Amino acid sequence: MAAFLSFSRAKDVIIPAKPPVSFFSSRSPVLDLFQGQLDYAERVRRDSEVVLLFFYAPWCGQSIAARAEVEQAARQLSDQVLFVAINCWWNQGKCRKQKHFFYFPVIYLYHRSFGPIEYKGPVSAVYIEKFVRRVMTPLVYVPSQSELLDFLSNYEPGVLGYFEFSGSPQPPGYLTFFSSALHSLKKDYLGTVRFGVITNKHLAKLVSLVHSGSVYLHRHFNTSLVFPREVINYTAENIYKWALENRETLLRWLRPHGGKSLLLNNELKKGPALFLFIPFNPLAESHPLIDEITEVALEYNNCHRDQVVERLLQHLRRVDAPVFSSLAPESPVGLPEPPLIAASPCCNTVVLPQWRSLSRTRNVCELCVNQTARVVGPGSISTPRCSFFEMAAALDSFYLKEQTFHQVASGSTECSNFLSSYSPFRYYTACCRTVSRAMTGLLGSERDASESPATAFSSLEESCEVGPASSVPHIEENRDLFPEADVRSTDFTGLSCRTNKTLNIYLLDSNLFWLYAERLGAPSAARVKEFATIVDVKEESHYILDPKQALMKLTLESFIQNFSVLHSPLKRHLIGSGSAQFPSQHLITEVTTDTFWEVVLQKQDVLLLYYAQWCGFCPALNHVFIQLARLLPADTFTVARIDVSQNDLPWEFMVDRLPTVLFFPCKRKDLSVKYPEDLPITLPDLLRFVLRHSDPAPAPPSSATPPTGECLQSEAVLQQGHISHLEREIRKLRAEISALQRAQGQVEARLSSARRDEHRLLRQKQTLERQHGLLQLHSEQLQALYEQKTQELEEVARKLQELADASESLLTENTWLKILVATMERKLEGKDRAESPTPPEEARAVPPEPPGAPRLPGSTPPSNGSATLASDRSNENRTD
Repeated sequence: MAAFLSFSRAKDVIIPAKPPVSFFSSRSPVLDLFQGQLDYAERVRRDSEVVLLFFYAPWCGQSIAARAEVEQAARQLSDQVLFVAINCWWNQGKCRKQKHFFYFPVIYLYHRSFGPIEYKGPVSAVYIEKFVRRVMTPLVYVPSQSELLDFLSNYEPGVLGYFEFSGSPQPPGYLTFFSSALHSLKKDYLGTVRFGVITNKHLAKLVSLVHSGSVYLHRHFNTSLVFPREVINYTAENIYKWALENRETLLRWLRPHGGKSLLLNNELKKGPALFLFIPFNPLAESHPLIDEITEVALEYNNCHRDQVVERLLQHLRRVDAPVFSSLAPESPVGLPEPPLIAASPCCNTVVLPQWRSLSRTRNVCELCVNQTARVVGPGSISTPRCSFFEMAAALDSFYLKEQTFHQVASGSTECSNFLSSYSPFRYYTACCRTVSRAMTGLLGSERDASESPATAFSSLEESCEVGPASSVPHIEENRDLFPEADVRSTDFTGLSCRTNKTLNIYLLDSNLFWLYAERLGAPSAARVKEFATIVDVKEESHYILDPKQALMKLTLESFIQNFSVLHSPLKRHLIGSGSAQFPSQHLITEVTTDTFWEVVLQKQDVLLLYYAQWCGFCPALNHVFIQLARLLPADTFTVARIDVSQNDLPWEFMVDRLPTVLFFPCKRKDLSVKYPEDLPITLPDLLRFVLRHSDPAPAPPSSATPPTGECLQSEAVLQQGHISHLEREIRKLRAEISALQRAQGQVEARLSSARRDEHRLLRQKQTLERQHGLLQLHSEQLQALYEQKTQELEEVARKLQELADASESLLTENTWLKILVATMERKLEGKDRAESPTPPEEARAVPPEPPGAPRLPGSTPPSNGSATLASDRSNENRTD
């Protein structure tokens, strides 16, 4: 047995992996390569125009959740896009051997030979379908002026390329521009930069594109740019990098992926943020709410009342106005046509002197510097910054023609253009009108009161009805000067430049991230998932738009204006837990944000403990406060606590360390006292602290008679009785503590005995486990020996069976031989009897048979045959 145990070591057995099964159903439009056939996927990818590859692991929960979304998107696009799913986890598949992914699922898109374009957005069917459609058609065709306005008024930055298809089906540079749009999707899966194509020459001139192959980057507030082909190589990657570096972000979508990320932290560090949670459908053709938010953002950042922004705002408001008519300034005779999309000109207000000093009216002119586009390149649509020398030159040219503007004698505004005296490529615009002297005095007083030269500007653009200065931008708005001007949303326009609390605006899809809105104060049972909140990390506060108000342009403007003023009327939103942790019948009252005012600031004397769940020292004080609550009368004192990690309070009631104890005396809540930090928090110290600060304030001196000695003596007796009562209660508590300590000693002794018994039982258990292991090993050995002997016995039985079968076969053959021999003997005997009477002559006449001659079946055998058979029979008989 010992020799058997030493040579019967068991070998490690590794169960092979189960063969993979199909991840998608057989009726799914997704081609499922569940064995990881990456080579086959590459073949079908090369044969298709647009392909989506879905790499998954069968055990991955996110892959399982994404399966239904991918299948839903595939049902919508199966006739245009090939969807292929590849199991990249099976160890024998080529995908596992060639790809090394760190997460699942992974979604790649290929547009012909371009790719892979990885999709990292929300794993939702509508978002996946939208992204696939953008890969299918990365360029937006802009055929008309209305669609051009739609493209330019979008909140996302846009890049336009102009290509003439009349002479060639594929103009030079078109494929490069097409590839740059795909590069944009590859680098930024959100697709924040949109690419469009213009084929109409007249439409291209509206955005200062003249030559085929030129590229234009639209920006709302900064100068729009044209790709400088003379400086930068015209490649797809360079176009995308140029657009990415120079783009202007108006609104930004935030899509947290659900894991650990610094996305929100990095954005909140940039300054106050306005988060707008709106239900968003990427496949919808129009988004009215986003259009209103875009309009709010344009007005909020339109500091100089740019004419292009004003025209785009008109388009967003769907105001009936000639398309681009207010944006394209009319060129004077002999002057080159200025570009449409240009930077804002510099303007200044000039009050013309009156020859008659007693006149009650004066002529006020708005003088603006305009420039033409003669420089080719990125500066072709830009205007240099306004300088003192340019304005001085404009004033010189203006005063040379001053007499022309003295003749205005009506309330209407008259505009005219005139060339500069210094440069033939520069012209000025002057819009003048007659106003009362009181208005000009108001204007002059405003100028004298301001220290900044920027206050010299005013707003005349809305009054100018003709000419290029019909919508010139200004820094301040003079409503009193031009009351008939359209000053709708004047206070809100350009607000970002008039406040130190400029907001960054972010959008979040409430269908995906409503949990974030609830954490910021949104109601969990909202019927419409729309929510707006302002978070200011620097001030450690945030404000929410009243959920009862609809999220629309007017409410957003009011919300932003209230936040931007110096003394904001907005109330800081306090986040509190839903309910108290302890019911009201407990000794310690649990306070929340909602009950703080009622419990602490409205009732009797309150001793409040500030704690948090993560504070390790706070639970050690619970028994002290419970004993204190037993001592103090419930109708006079309240012992409470608040979890400040779950409940916000106004700043005046917050503390900077935990645990902290504050005492709020009755009817003197403004005289709250903090428990000394250098004093240990014990029951006697807390009791002295409460009794010292709960004494009523001394009464003011009055004409009443002073208390008598008898009254003072009775008061002293009452105080002494109260002190005696407290001492008795303390002695009772000490006795209870002694009893608890004795009970604690007994419990510890029993615990020690139980631990010893536990150790003994553990050792017995370990011994029994070892014996069980030995018995199990012996049983396995006996089982193996039994199986071996059983196999040997089966082998012996098999051999015996074979011998028995062979013996039976031999016996059967022997029986047949006996029967054959007996039959032949009978035949021979019969023949012998038949041949015995034959005469000797016939016998002699028969010639002898040669030894090699053949014998016929019916012929008579030779005479020696009978002798042979006889000898054989005798031998057979002897054998039997």
